[in-house]
Amino acid sequence: MKETSARLLRLLTLLQTRREWPGADLAERLGVSTRTVRRDVDKLRGLGYPVHAAAGTAGGYRLGHGAALPPLLLDDDEAVAVAISLRTAAGGGVAIGQTALQALVKLEQVLPSRLRHRVNSVQVATVDTPNDEVVPLEVLTAVAAACRDRQRIRFDYAAAYGAAEQVREAEPHRLVTWGKRWYLVAWDVERDDWRTFRVDRMRPRVPLGRRFAPREIPGGDPAAFLAARVAEMWPFQASVRLPLPADHEKMRRMVTWGTIEEIDKSSCRLIIGADTPQSLAFLLSFLEIDFKVESSPELAQALQHVAERFQRAATAAFPPASGT
Repeated sequence: MKETSARLLRLLTLLQTRREWPGADLAERLGVSTRTVRRDVDKLRGLGYPVHAAAGTAGGYRLGHGAALPPLLLDDDEAVAVAISLRTAAGGGVAIGQTALQALVKLEQVLPSRLRHRVNSVQVATVDTPNDEVVPLEVLTAVAAACRDRQRIRFDYAAAYGAAEQVREAEPHRLVTWGKRWYLVAWDVERDDWRTFRVDRMRPRVPLGRRFAPREIPGGDPAAFLAARVAEMWPFQASVRLPLPADHEKMRRMVTWGTIEEIDKSSCRLIIGADTPQSLAFLLSFLEIDFKVESSPELAQALQHVAERFQRAATAAFPPASGT
């Protein structure tokens, strides 16, 4: 009985990870026959899980939507991630407010003490920041579902506030957060190219469109692609040279800053943008390595100004000893 229960949990976990599973694949993963898979699927249905089956060579099993929410299975890391996300979402960025709080109360009520400690530890180390561009929950979930199910999405979109909305159609690839905002990285069907869209400016239309085959995003990293596109939109652009190869660990952590270009095996170039030279100077102050400004005298002047301010602050706090 214990073995059967464990297998049911494993089966349910597999069904949650992919949209469709051929019966033979499930049997191979579980180490049982396809007949046993059919019996286990019937048991899941008896517990309230809407598992659909399609016959034929292209058929398989799919976990669908039911009339009521069945029990959800989460491992320790997933439970902690959900709890932290609910706490964060209740503070801004997604308009779920009291709903997030109610869900959080239910989840934390059943969390083991060891997991509640992990959630509280992360929360203590997290500072909430305001976000004026609140994304309605139904918009975010609709876009996320389209990404998950690889379905085309049509939506009304305003490129900037005050601009007239246009109807756009895209193949959604990934949702990415950048600078306290949600962005969609997608293939624009009409423009036949990759584009990024601010989700707070989207109004999805239903129903969703037909399924599509996934494409390979340029560079393979949605976050890096978005960073490069956002950097191009800043009114002030600059490039700096860094004494590290482009594939260095520190550079991989900086893909969300801008575009990284290889110069040679020991150095690379970071193309970065900001609203003003002063903002960019403070951003570059977070770098843990030396750099050389390759362009923009305005940035060099801003860096000099910031350095003088920091020097005055340090001298005022710890003045030199007399006689030195």
